[in-house]
Amino acid sequence: MKNALLFCVALLNLPLALAQDSGAEKQLANARAAIADLQRIVAPAGIEESYKTTIGGIDQWLNVRGQDRTNPIILFVHGGPAAPITPTMWEFQRPIEEYFTVVHWDQRGAGKTYLESAPEKVAPTIRIERYVDDAIEVAEYVRKRYGKRKLILVGHSWGTIVGMGAALKRPDLFHAYVGIGQVINTRENERISYEYAVEQAQLHKNEEALKELASIAPYPGTAPITRERIIVARKWPQHYGGLSAFRSNSTYYFNGPLLSPDYDAAQVKAIDAGSLFTLGRLLPEFVQVDFSQVKTFPIPVVMFLGRHDYTTPTQPTLDWLAQVKAPSKQAVWFERSAHMAPWEEPGKTLVSLLHHVRPLAD
Repeated sequence: MKNALLFCVALLNLPLALAQDSGAEKQLANARAAIADLQRIVAPAGIEESYKTTIGGIDQWLNVRGQDRTNPIILFVHGGPAAPITPTMWEFQRPIEEYFTVVHWDQRGAGKTYLESAPEKVAPTIRIERYVDDAIEVAEYVRKRYGKRKLILVGHSWGTIVGMGAALKRPDLFHAYVGIGQVINTRENERISYEYAVEQAQLHKNEEALKELASIAPYPGTAPITRERIIVARKWPQHYGGLSAFRSNSTYYFNGPLLSPDYDAAQVKAIDAGSLFTLGRLLPEFVQVDFSQVKTFPIPVVMFLGRHDYTTPTQPTLDWLAQVKAPSKQAVWFERSAHMAPWEEPGKTLVSLLHHVRPLAD
């Protein structure tokens, strides 16, 4: 097992080697085949495509699924950095595909895309601005390929940084923006998350947690937010349900790629490799992210807020929504979720998309 970070956040604990036993591997293969069969889109008007295309000068992978190509298109910008949703979308997405066509994009340095280019070629381009420009290029490509005037833009976690940047830069491409696990101000998020961890550790008399948390105090303080400090800072809030509500771990998510019909063993391994590759290069920029001074947002904005999210705490997002001017704005609470709302409350995700977002695409 190797350790990496989700959204610059936590130890992944993702098993990156499939079972050595041939019988176990056969069982995994049979399970993947069953999921693939369940996932097959057979409706004549449907779309089921997975392919790579040139985005930002390198080959990047797209996955496109929907039961009716006349439906609005969601461009889903994944978290991480380098935590693609494609290998776990089978856990929550099928009902959404009845009402939307969903496009997932493995970003540069992530998943399948990580394997397409030599790391030394991509390394100098690992910058937030480049990801934003990639998102815009993907949106333009998807619009043209599928004959849509605009898309619905959804960002999760790290992907909210990319998504907000794209919406601000090219609002003409999008009907609306949906933030899930929204980042508004990284340093403020870190402060709230750390304080929650200390509070919970004291409540549970967890001496191990208190000792580790004290080792990075004051956090974030004025010292640099290094990879080592952020690992400690995110470990304990997530242990106390700040990643998945009421859970100390998220095995459903971290082991989910092993059953994905869309990823082979090498591509599963690339998730971890991509996270390690991108994190250090993006961290200096990431910790400076601050959208709190954005006073006007050019398109309708809907925030899906996990009530128990202490990976990207919700208070900065609420404060931002209260002061921003936008064509429309809405906060939607997920009472049984933390950071992983689509996985934790898939029914609520679908209903919220239908009620709050799909009308914006009419």
